[in-house]
Amino acid sequence: MADVARLAGVSGQTVSRVANGNTRVTAETRNKVEAAMRQLGYRANVAARALATGKFATIGVVTFNLTAVGNIRIVESVIAGAQASGYSVSLAVVDTPTEQDVRAAVRGLTDRAVDGVIVIEARVLDTPHLQLPEEVPVVIADSRSTHEHPTFGMDEAAGARAAVGHLLELGHRTVHHVAGPPGSNPAERRRAAWKRMLQRAGRPVPQPVVGDWSPESGYQAARQLLSDETTTAVFAANDQMAAGVLRAAEELARRVPEDLSVVGYDDLDITPYFSPPLTTVRQDLGAVGSRCLDHLLAMIETPAGAPPAPAASRLVHPELVVRSSTAPPRR
Repeated sequence: MADVARLAGVSGQTVSRVANGNTRVTAETRNKVEAAMRQLGYRANVAARALATGKFATIGVVTFNLTAVGNIRIVESVIAGAQASGYSVSLAVVDTPTEQDVRAAVRGLTDRAVDGVIVIEARVLDTPHLQLPEEVPVVIADSRSTHEHPTFGMDEAAGARAAVGHLLELGHRTVHHVAGPPGSNPAERRRAAWKRMLQRAGRPVPQPVVGDWSPESGYQAARQLLSDETTTAVFAANDQMAAGVLRAAEELARRVPEDLSVVGYDDLDITPYFSPPLTTVRQDLGAVGSRCLDHLLAMIETPAGAPPAPAASRLVHPELVVRSSTAPPRR
């Protein structure tokens, strides 16, 4: 650092500011210092910086499933935001959400020197006796709240209400549901909101058919539901199962939307290209990741003993996207 300062004709403190990304340096001075760094092959000593500041510029992320669309979108948002803020990301994927495995994953991240941890997916809150390390701040991506840690998530119930309300407003007598798998918090919240909407409207509540998020399970569920010719509307708990519903409807000569209206959930990139384009609930999962990261960084940067930073709105509201797969029922 002293060699860089001599070559650039500045103080060692100025070199330190440039190396640490401090904005209180003029563009001209920064350019001189960076040119000297390149010429001398200087790189900041990350270990020394961590010892001096107590910060490692690394965020830990724990998730249970990297094949789930929602988890991938949140992780992508966290990584992009962390990099923009000068942080790297260390990722741990847990096969099963047991207390032992989750604690081991978080402990492994803290042992690798992270400044804070984001835990993605709701199942961590289903472990009632889980104790996460207290030496680093933790934020959880979840639609449910917890008193132990800040949480941010999608308003799953609002999305389901929008889907069911849309179909009832079109004039459908009731709405059948292809639900997500048991044990999934998003699936359970969407199913509960679907049921409450029908009850409040005084409509029949059909028995839901449970799928596993896959198109095949949506297809099999629809084969069962469409054996009843009075079925005119189906709300699937995700777009993949809705794709299976559309395929089954085509095979059974049930025209969409003339004979059957279908709504999905997620608004995947491919849903506008379904036949017909799918009405669905759009989730801004990137916003969930951003809110988790912003709050975690605020916690990291809050001096010891200072009051915690106020949280942004905990729930992100989804949006119903109406396309060609829904219409009033034929009279």
